[in-house]
Amino acid sequence: MLSRRLLRIKVVKALFAHLKSGADNMIASEKNLMASVDKAYDLYFQIITLPVELARYAGQRQELAKQKKLPTPEDLNPNTKFVDNAVIRTIANSDAVNDHVAARKLGWSQYPELIRTLFTQLSESEYYKEYMARPERSFDDDRRLLEEFFKELQNCEALDDVLEEMSVLWCDDLPYIILMILRTLSNLRPSHTELKVPSKFKSEEDPAFVKTLFEKALINYDTYQDYIERFTSNWDVERIVFMDNLIIGTAIAELTSFPSIPVKVTLDEWIEISKYYSTPGSSTFINGVLDKIVEALTAEGRIKKAGRGLI
Repeated sequence: MLSRRLLRIKVVKALFAHLKSGADNMIASEKNLMASVDKAYDLYFQIITLPVELARYAGQRQELAKQKKLPTPEDLNPNTKFVDNAVIRTIANSDAVNDHVAARKLGWSQYPELIRTLFTQLSESEYYKEYMARPERSFDDDRRLLEEFFKELQNCEALDDVLEEMSVLWCDDLPYIILMILRTLSNLRPSHTELKVPSKFKSEEDPAFVKTLFEKALINYDTYQDYIERFTSNWDVERIVFMDNLIIGTAIAELTSFPSIPVKVTLDEWIEISKYYSTPGSSTFINGVLDKIVEALTAEGRIKKAGRGLI
């Protein structure tokens, strides 16, 4: 399922786009936000089918090699360990994966060059060479190969370029989707005939969390900015970047609108997000400002938490 951190990032990006574009239709912006969440879920299926395409490509290469006029013994008796990888076969035969890919018109048919590039990179990697050289075949061995492959994808410029071409909504989503896929693989067993695909959301509360956080942060944007100014009076306003104010304002919306989310969770999440989506010094600044704001909002009775494990 999509993590709450990714959902928070989707919200703050949607807020940024709405405010910077001067849009005045909150409903339309909210629809775009939920579409970006749907696209993030699509990316899970798009990426998890990559090894299937690579194995299919490898199999085609082996068949072509057999048809040479003077095939070598290796051409006639290729190493099929990767082509016959049991985990890849489970993904390829998964009704859940294939149905979603078909329904959402996903796939890699228009990007054969990427498939060739990724297979070349894979076949030249040390972990692939070691995998292919081992005489034994095991499900765990097959799974470890895919785990290494997916981890390496996070540093693949060729894939980044294609994903950006496919959808601007996939920008920055890949690391979170890779984690989802790795969890899927870790839960897979040799006896499984179907891939257990995670649901889009962890709970029924998540869609409401996304919409409510967006709405509260947007409707109360000016009020939150006035509130922020109370605790940044010693700062040069022009030096406080827009994203810092937006992150703090969205954090205030979360602190005051969701009684079941601990204060510490909210602070930790938004401080971490600021490290990647604002300036190098933003996390320290935001941390300091939010600490003061939490103290004030608590004293005013605007932060009310209820539930097990809440502080």
